[in-house]
This record gives sequence, C-alpha cells and structure tokens, in this order.
Amino acid sequence: MAKNTWSEKAKRTLTSVLPVSKNRVGTCNRCGQCCKLPNVCPFLDYDKDGYSICKIYKFRPLNCRKYPRTEDEKVCKNCGYYFITEDDKVLTK
Repeated sequence: MAKNTWSEKAKRTLTSVLPVSKNRVGTCNRCGQCCKLPNVCPFLDYDKDGYSICKIYKFRPLNCRKYPRTEDEKVCKNCGYYFITEDDKVLTK
C-alpha cells in the first residue's frame, strides 16, 4: 500500500494520464479518504449521512477520477475499489 506523502501525490498526478488497471474492480464507497491525500481537498464536503461529496465532481482532475489507478496507488484500506489477480479471474468464471 502506498504512503500518504507529497511525493506519492505528485507521482499519482503525473501518472494520471495513464490508463486505469484492467484488474481494478469495485465502486467508490464515498469514505472520502482519497480526498485527504496528503492534505484535505478544499472541495471535499460531507452529506447529512456522513458520506463524502465532491463539490466539483463533474470537473474533478484526472488523478481524482482514476484513483486508485493501480494497486500500488491505493492508500485507504477501506476503499471500495480493489484489484484482482489472474487467478481470481479464473475462480469467478
């Protein structure tokens, strides 16, 4: 799991033009943890139920749209996205 540092954020930003891993599955669970990497995004808000909301969702940057792009980028253990291996693909067929 990646560390939550400025250098990791810079790396995620620079590589955000690359495609998302084909092994990524799942959906966002709106925990908001990715919006705090490594500082809290000024566009992060929460609804009355405690779920995160992006104030600029339609215009959010690529590094937000594609997070986590690879398994190495994932920093939140509770993220709704996960990555499957080729062995997992065989088991689900």
